[in-house]
Amino acid sequence: MTVPDALRATVSRIRRVVVLTGAGISAESGVPTFRGEQGLWKQFRPEELANVDAFLSNPSLVWEWYAYRRKLLSDAQPNAGHRALVQMERLVEDFVLVTQNVDGLHQVAGSTKVLEIHGNIRRNHCQHCRRPAQVDLLQSEGPPKCDYCGGLVRPSVVWFGEPLPMEAFGEGDRAARRCDLFIAVGTSGVVYPAASLPLTAKNAGAYFLEINPESTDLSRYADGALRASASDGLTEVVTAIASGRNSP
Repeated sequence: MTVPDALRATVSRIRRVVVLTGAGISAESGVPTFRGEQGLWKQFRPEELANVDAFLSNPSLVWEWYAYRRKLLSDAQPNAGHRALVQMERLVEDFVLVTQNVDGLHQVAGSTKVLEIHGNIRRNHCQHCRRPAQVDLLQSEGPPKCDYCGGLVRPSVVWFGEPLPMEAFGEGDRAARRCDLFIAVGTSGVVYPAASLPLTAKNAGAYFLEINPESTDLSRYADGALRASASDGLTEVVTAIASGRNSP
């Protein structure tokens, strides 16, 4: 597994990098995939619980599911892939990390330029007035009421049928249009509009690198690929970038 020669030859000139991460990078930290629920929750499809109608019709059930998922995250720690991205941010002048993950592990690792386009399960807000709410999912037995308007408090994640946070996605899109290198890591490339970002970058002239153990829907568009885990692939890329910075 080595960085493609075409990328290695230009790595010293890379100044603007965008990285899109998906479930693959968190899986190495023991975070189960969205559709890998166990026990009681195996009888439900994610679409049946992760939507506004389900929450309004049975808020306690949806709240309990998210409490369960939050508990699974309580022991998860960032892995070498997360740490490699922290190092990459320090090496590159213009670095933007766009993540589809809701676990917050990038921030725990130390990344600061993170755009969460699917939200963050560690935060909550009111379904009615949208104000942030300080609630511990693990301590509350059901969704509490908003202190401001009395509406139901929900996890701050993007549910099926809801639009992405356009400010975050718009910033990611602008970053994709100006970057030299776009890296898609640990994502299947089937969820849009997130999957459009690497194509936007490529059409604007960026080198598109895919890091994934298997081929995905994005593979045919990639300029190069590392068939490796997120940790191994990102570590390899960071090593190449660091070497390029130190070259005469």
